[in-house]
Amino acid sequence: MKIFLALPVMNESSNLPDLIGCLEDQKFADSKLFVCVNQPEAWWNDQERKHICEDNQKSLRLLNKHHAIPLEVLDRSSMGKGWRGKHHGVGWARKIAMDAINKVAEPEDLIVSIDADTFYPPEYLESLRKLFVDKPAKIAVSNPYYHKLSGDEDQDRAMLRYEFYMRNYAINMMLIDSPYCFTALGSAMTIPVWAYRKVGGITPHKSGEDFYFLQKLRKSGELMLYNGVKVYPSGRKSDRVFFGTGPAIIKGLQGEWDSYPIYHHKLFEDVGITYASFERLFTKDIPTPMTGFLQATFRKNAVWDDLRMNVSSADKFVRACITKVDALRILQYLKMEQSQLKRSDEDCLTENLKYFSKRTGFDIILPSGISFQKAEIQMLDELRNDLMYLESLLQQRLA
Repeated sequence: MKIFLALPVMNESSNLPDLIGCLEDQKFADSKLFVCVNQPEAWWNDQERKHICEDNQKSLRLLNKHHAIPLEVLDRSSMGKGWRGKHHGVGWARKIAMDAINKVAEPEDLIVSIDADTFYPPEYLESLRKLFVDKPAKIAVSNPYYHKLSGDEDQDRAMLRYEFYMRNYAINMMLIDSPYCFTALGSAMTIPVWAYRKVGGITPHKSGEDFYFLQKLRKSGELMLYNGVKVYPSGRKSDRVFFGTGPAIIKGLQGEWDSYPIYHHKLFEDVGITYASFERLFTKDIPTPMTGFLQATFRKNAVWDDLRMNVSSADKFVRACITKVDALRILQYLKMEQSQLKRSDEDCLTENLKYFSKRTGFDIILPSGISFQKAEIQMLDELRNDLMYLESLLQQRLA
């Protein structure tokens, strides 16, 4: 088994030396790095963005030096080689790197998706190898993560608030036994080559490609969510993508959290009730908490008729329902319903923490009052760590 690393790079020259150092320190030695350095061709003539093109040239010079880890550079940055038209962004860069790996790799080899601003402990690649040796039928790993504090109070406050959003979502999804209980991070995905081929590769998006890719993979097989070795993404602000940690930090620093609410546990329970209704829906329509949303989304009252007509058994119908009501539909439902609750994010988190303790028996010490804007960073960090630990316990139960 060989391990191939897929890395998109744009405006990352300051991060590449540390990343290459991480990769050279890995205990697993049989690996190769594929790097797609990229930006739109038009940026060469854009005075506000030309500095990104120049930084990419600096990255190319750095990458073309000798390194202990073998690497191949895919240049979509130099003048005349940049993206043209609508095909650009991190999704296309990740696809270019993964597709290049797919051409040279064997089915049992691994594609490890990484980012330049993430720290990977020396044991990381070896831990991934062991996961797939033990469970070769699994279709991917969505690896656990942890954002370290930076020392910048405003940035750390925004980063912790974003982690509350992510970990609250993941824990609630696991508590309702959702098949889509993964956390999508492009810096923390691993896929066997056979699985990459099975699903037809990664579909490029300007951002959010990790979410759609893991959703597509989950519809074809089972993911692994637990690994004793975490990855450590940067909690920095960044506008290179439209969705994810970097943009969330920027919005958070401006006090804008509408895109990342703390969803109330009751909404996830309603999703769970809907999923539990799928078997009965095979024989007749019955109301579910998501019925109105699904009718509006698919623009038809008889949401389930087409599925019934195309399957021959209740088991196949349930699988078809799970495919139809996927991670994207669940997220859309949560956003729609959350906007109607008229509860603050702090109130939702407080109620969810009580619910988590009741459901799991894990004792979370609740502060007297949670304020994302006023609470001490240490208190927020301790609460984040409690959620991380609970999430890890739930991941281990699913392993």
